[in-house]
Amino acid sequence: MSFVSRDIDVVRELARRYMEIALSDKHVRMRRRFRDSNDLKIVRPPLIMEEIPWHEMNMDGELDCVCEDETLRKMEYQLRVQLFREKHFKCDNYIQPVWVIDKASASTGIGFEIAEKRLAVDRANNIVSHEYSDVLADESSLEKYHDPIVTAHPEIDAQNVARAEEILNGIMPVELRGSLIYYAPWDQIAMLRGVQPILMDMYDRPDYLHRIIALFTRGMACEMDQRSALGLYDPRCISLHCTPGQVTPPRAPDPGHYTCGDIWFRTMAQMFSSVSPSAHDEFDLQYSIPLAGRCAYTYYGCCEPLHDRIDRLKQYPNLRKIGVSPWANVETSAEIIGGDYVLSRKPNPANVALETDPEVIRHEISETARLCLKYGCPCDITLKDISTVSYKPRNLIVWAETASAVLDEFYGEA
Repeated sequence: MSFVSRDIDVVRELARRYMEIALSDKHVRMRRRFRDSNDLKIVRPPLIMEEIPWHEMNMDGELDCVCEDETLRKMEYQLRVQLFREKHFKCDNYIQPVWVIDKASASTGIGFEIAEKRLAVDRANNIVSHEYSDVLADESSLEKYHDPIVTAHPEIDAQNVARAEEILNGIMPVELRGSLIYYAPWDQIAMLRGVQPILMDMYDRPDYLHRIIALFTRGMACEMDQRSALGLYDPRCISLHCTPGQVTPPRAPDPGHYTCGDIWFRTMAQMFSSVSPSAHDEFDLQYSIPLAGRCAYTYYGCCEPLHDRIDRLKQYPNLRKIGVSPWANVETSAEIIGGDYVLSRKPNPANVALETDPEVIRHEISETARLCLKYGCPCDITLKDISTVSYKPRNLIVWAETASAVLDEFYGEA
């Protein structure tokens, strides 16, 4: 037997095990809860762990790959990761009964290039320290801007789908999908400038900052037009930046050609946690609201605390989900959010970085569950931004077991 034939057998066996899980009653109910929570129903909150340091997780060789063919090895690893999740993490794992091929595309960008220095403590970890140079320091630097040009690659899509179908041989259906929108302009601008110059320019050169964000807004609008025309968007994505993406669409979509009107608009301004709500509104919200309005739903927020500016977020005409970070006041957030939006809670990843204390986890998850029930908030809970667990996979196992047990007490078993 050739190594390729052997590799295919390995992938197919993993795929069979995966599909048994994906088609189980447990996961059918889980995916239904994903949709129900985004449809603003009070159900047991989806409990998710994402952005995991997988290079620290290989217990007893469970993530060791044996395939030699590069394509098959990548498929093998993805399947092993999902099977590892289901075996060890007692939470809602993104296991869907389909092998997804992402549509291939490219964008020229808008002309600005990051200049930085990096410092890595653990070279196996993709989380590193960055020192950014200010490449947008003056007016002349903005002359590099150009409208983006997006190109679809259906020929690559056809090849990728055919190859996956050949490998999986009917064990798992293969589906070509587009994407949702992830728009974080101030993350991008911070990488082009560093944070300090931006904060100083809010006071010294506000007009210049408005010119910068206006260019980013123009570029995003241009990209949205092209991706819609090329059919590169897709509402079927199960994950919306680590939270559930399923939701009942506000209109009947054309499955042959989705547009931005069928999908989520995901946006944030994390560095604005240190500015006033009015400055946040002026430099971010007023620019992204027209873009978001072109989409079906908006999910706002990431690591920044938003409890003192949720009323301003209500300007989004299609707001559906609000991030409540580890640094947000949970009760204030829950009281203002009520039943109008999903409270997307992000527990503190520092609680799994060194050791995991079940009582700390219990307190954090209990607070979220109690307050969401008190104020009638639909909710999802996602532990993310997990830079390290100090090579102790048990930290995440304990977190998931403890958090799930708390939700059992408040909402019943999944």
